[in-house]
Amino acid sequence: MKIRNSKVPIVLFVLILLTIASSALAVRAEDRPRLQKGDFVAICGDSITEQKLYSVYMQDYLLMCQPSANLRTLQAGWSGERAPGFLKRMAQDVLILKPSVATTCYGMNDGGYSPMTDEKAAQYRDSQREIVKKVKENGVSLIIVGSPGCVDSDTFRKKPEEAAMYNKTLAGLRDIARDVAKEENVVFANVYDPMIEVMAKAKGRYGTSYHLAGGDGVHPAQNGHLVMAYAFLKAMGCDGEIGTITVDMGTGRAEATAGHKVLSSIKGAIEVESTRYPFCFFGEPNKPASTSGVIEFLPFNQELNRFILVVKNVDTGSKCKVTWGAAAREYTGAEVAKGINLAADFLVNPFCEQFRKTEELIAKQQAFETALTKSLLHRISDYLAAVPDANADFEGVIAKLCKKDIEVSESSAASVVPVRHSIKIEVKQF
Repeated sequence: MKIRNSKVPIVLFVLILLTIASSALAVRAEDRPRLQKGDFVAICGDSITEQKLYSVYMQDYLLMCQPSANLRTLQAGWSGERAPGFLKRMAQDVLILKPSVATTCYGMNDGGYSPMTDEKAAQYRDSQREIVKKVKENGVSLIIVGSPGCVDSDTFRKKPEEAAMYNKTLAGLRDIARDVAKEENVVFANVYDPMIEVMAKAKGRYGTSYHLAGGDGVHPAQNGHLVMAYAFLKAMGCDGEIGTITVDMGTGRAEATAGHKVLSSIKGAIEVESTRYPFCFFGEPNKPASTSGVIEFLPFNQELNRFILVVKNVDTGSKCKVTWGAAAREYTGAEVAKGINLAADFLVNPFCEQFRKTEELIAKQQAFETALTKSLLHRISDYLAAVPDANADFEGVIAKLCKKDIEVSESSAASVVPVRHSIKIEVKQF
């Protein structure tokens, strides 16, 4: 029997090969490396990054919540910067420090605070693509391309219609960042969508004066920066497992997962020593300059901050009073048997004081890194242009600056000391 159209099997064969190739690519993207022990994370972006808020929250999490061991970060924001600007400076300001992980967050300035044009889109796409390629060439193993966030729907130019216009531009840049990440088989962090969604919910709860993207409509306060940190930490693959403490009220025994050590357990009174902290939140919930209120609209605790207490051998119909540090809450026996998230239910907890101390050191570290990347390293090429025969001398200066940054980072890490805390469980039968 003759085959009437010999092209059909060939076409089918090609389609099968393409399907297999696409599947393999999807697997590689899914299985790409996440944070590894000892990773050095460079957090790059514009003035929103240079605010040193979401970058501080990211370092808070990486150091204290410990998704992997011995993580180090660098803050490398530059006010007013667009993606083409970072492309020009990244080698001498950031890559010279040899990070193994890099996050970028550009687009707010790239959109020009005006409607999208083909020229803007092309320049942003080309710059993002070249940034990724250059970072790859320098051996960075995990690259996360972040989208821009949003402008505030009420405070941006005090005109909601202007905010809607520019958020449409930013949404277009988000799509370009996503497409570049997909083309280059690197990770995409969607910052825009969570900010838009949380902004709408938070304003519904606290009113239009509760800005998420800042009083100027562009630079977020602490609330918006927590949303940004959430987006990047999720993109890094952080699983949110801070730890689990399990107490058996029948035997009196207690056990804990890695990062936590049970020192004693007597009749529902447990003493624990922890080297892994839950993320802590501060401020008045209804204020933008706070992280405690925005978590109502953001699944930060559910997805990134699970410090679970499980109580076994209690009657499901009983009442259980749980005291952690100086605070107490009541639960049903069924709730504690299933497990309660201490990090979500006790915003004031025994970790807050040390968390604050470490965060202050991190802020000082990142202030130094602003000077390091924007001035000290950035200007070396200018000096060498004037005195090219001093190259050997400046190599020594660069080495000492890199060493100084490591020392400052180690000071932040050293402040993450073990925290001793007590949990008391009282069961009331009805």
